[in-house]
Amino acid sequence: MTRSLIALAAVLALSASACKRDQPASAQAPSPPTPAAAAASTYAFDPAIRSEDFAEMVKTLSSDAFEGRAPGSIGEEKTVEYIKAQFERIGLQPGNSGSFFQTVPMTETAADEATTLKIAAATPYELKFGSDMVIGTRTGKTNVKIDGSEMVFVGYGVNAPELKWNDYAGVDVKGKTVVMLVNDPGFHANDDKLFEGKRMTYYGRWTYKFEEAARQGAAAALIIHDDAGASYGWDVVKNSWSGAQFDLRAADDPAPRLPAQGWITADAAKKMFGDAGLDLAAQYKAANTSGFKAMPLKAKLSVDLNSSIDEKQSRNVIGVLPGVARADEAVVYMAHWDHLGKHDDEPGDNIYNGAVDNATGVAGIIEIAGAFAAQNPKPDRSVVFLAVTLEESGLLGSKYYVAHPTVPLNRIAGVINIDAMSVSGKTRDITVVGFGSSQLEDILKPIAGQQQRALHAETNTAAGYYFRSDHFNFAKAGVPALYVDGGDDFVDGGKAAGEAAAKDYTENRYHKPADQYDAAVWKLDGVLDDLNAVYGVGRELTSSNAWPNWYEGNAFRAARDASMKVPPAK
Repeated sequence: MTRSLIALAAVLALSASACKRDQPASAQAPSPPTPAAAAASTYAFDPAIRSEDFAEMVKTLSSDAFEGRAPGSIGEEKTVEYIKAQFERIGLQPGNSGSFFQTVPMTETAADEATTLKIAAATPYELKFGSDMVIGTRTGKTNVKIDGSEMVFVGYGVNAPELKWNDYAGVDVKGKTVVMLVNDPGFHANDDKLFEGKRMTYYGRWTYKFEEAARQGAAAALIIHDDAGASYGWDVVKNSWSGAQFDLRAADDPAPRLPAQGWITADAAKKMFGDAGLDLAAQYKAANTSGFKAMPLKAKLSVDLNSSIDEKQSRNVIGVLPGVARADEAVVYMAHWDHLGKHDDEPGDNIYNGAVDNATGVAGIIEIAGAFAAQNPKPDRSVVFLAVTLEESGLLGSKYYVAHPTVPLNRIAGVINIDAMSVSGKTRDITVVGFGSSQLEDILKPIAGQQQRALHAETNTAAGYYFRSDHFNFAKAGVPALYVDGGDDFVDGGKAAGEAAAKDYTENRYHKPADQYDAAVWKLDGVLDDLNAVYGVGRELTSSNAWPNWYEGNAFRAARDASMKVPPAK
C-alpha cells in the first residue's frame, strides 16, 4: 500500500476488453453465491496441489466478472463468497466464532481529482492531480483546507534515535508542509554505512514517513517520487491513489494521521526546488549526510481538498483445520484477496484484474488447504487460512486481524504469506523476502534443498518488499513470518530470463489492467514447486513442538520474546 508487491517473475499477455462499471456497493452482508462463486461445484478439484486447480481458481478470481476485487464493491461480494465456497468444499471450519467472515470496518474516501495544489512562490503556479501530484486525506472529513502552509524540505523525513538520525532536528514543522524523499538515507548515495545502504528499512516506507510527519505536527506531507527510490514508476502511484481509497476507522487505528498527504513527480520537485534557489540533485546529496538540516523552500502551499466519504465495511475470510493434538496452537497461511477494482474514468479496459497480484496467492492458500485436509496423519496444530482485505490500501485487513486475532498471537507458531506468485516456470532458487530474518528459514532450507533449490534474498532489497505485504503486521507484533517469492534463476534462461520477466511485469502489468490470467503464456510448474515448498514448512510446524523465533539482532525478536512470556488464556 498500500498495498500492496511485485512478483520477481511473471510473463503475461496483454488483452483488452471494454466493459461498463457498476457503482461500488457497501459490503454489509454476504450475498447468495453468484454463478461465478458456485462454479466451484462444477469443477473436479483434486485434494493434491495441482496446477489445473490453481489455474481454475486464478482464472475465476481474476475474471472480469469479479470486477478487479475492490473492497466494498460487487466484486468483493463475489470474491469472499467464492473463497468461502472453496473453504467449505475442502472441509474447513469457520474460523471466526462460527463464521467464515471477519468484518473490517472501513472508511472509503475519494478525493476530487480536479483538486490542485496552489504553490505561492516567486511566481505562483499550480500542480495538477495525476500529472504533477496525487493528494488525499485520512481524516474522514469531506473538506480539508490548508491555506498558506510554509513548505520545508526535511530530507528523508526520518527520525531514528537508535541510529542517531533526525531529519526534523532543529525545525518546528507544526502547521507546515513537509517535502521529503522516498527510501532511506544511504540509498541514493549508494552508501552502505548509512542505515542499510541499498536495502530499505521501515524508515524508507512512505507509510512511515506520513506517520512521522503527523507525529511532528505537520499540516501536509509530500513525497518526491523517483523510479529507483520507490521501485516503481509514476503510473503506479497515480493508479494507486486515484479513485476510492480505503482506511480503517480512526477508532480502530491509533496511528497518527495527517490532514493531507500525497506525492509529487520529480519534474514538479525540480521546479519547486529551483524556484527556491535550490538544486534538487544537490539536496539529494545533502540529505544523505549526517547532520542534515531541514531547508525552507521559500514557498507556501494551499489546497482546498474535497472528498466523498462513506463508512463501509469489508471482510477477511477465515477458515480453519483444527489440530488433533494441540488445537489451541496454529500455523497461519495468508494471502490478500483485494485488488484495484474498476476505474470508471478510464476508456477501454478499465478493470484491474489482479491475476498475479493476488489471485495467485488466494488460489495458493486454497490449494495448500486442500493438501492439509487430505493429509494423513492429520496435523497436530491447527492450520488457519486467512484471506485478507485492504492490502492495496495499506495492509489494513491484516492490521485489523492482528488487532482482533482469532488465535492469540503467542499461540501462532508462524505465518506464511503468499503474495504475487511467479508464473514463469521452474527456478533453481527461492527468494526469501527479508532473508535472514527468522528461524522459519531453517525449516524451509532443507525442503528447498530437496527441490535442488537455494535460498537467497530478494534481488531488489531497495524496494522494501518485506514492509509491503500483510505478514508485516504480524512481524511488528512479534510473530515470525515467512514471505517467499518465486526464484529469479530460471531453469530455462537463467538469471537473464528472470530479470527480463521481472522488468516486464513491473513496467507493463503491475497495478495495471494488463495483470490478467493467460493460459497460453503462464508456466505453472514453478508454482507447484513454490506451493509444495511452503506447504512443507507448514507441515513441519504443525507436526512439531517447535516455536521458531526471529534471529538474534532482529528488530522483531523483543516483541516475540515478550509475548511468549504471557501464559496462554484458559
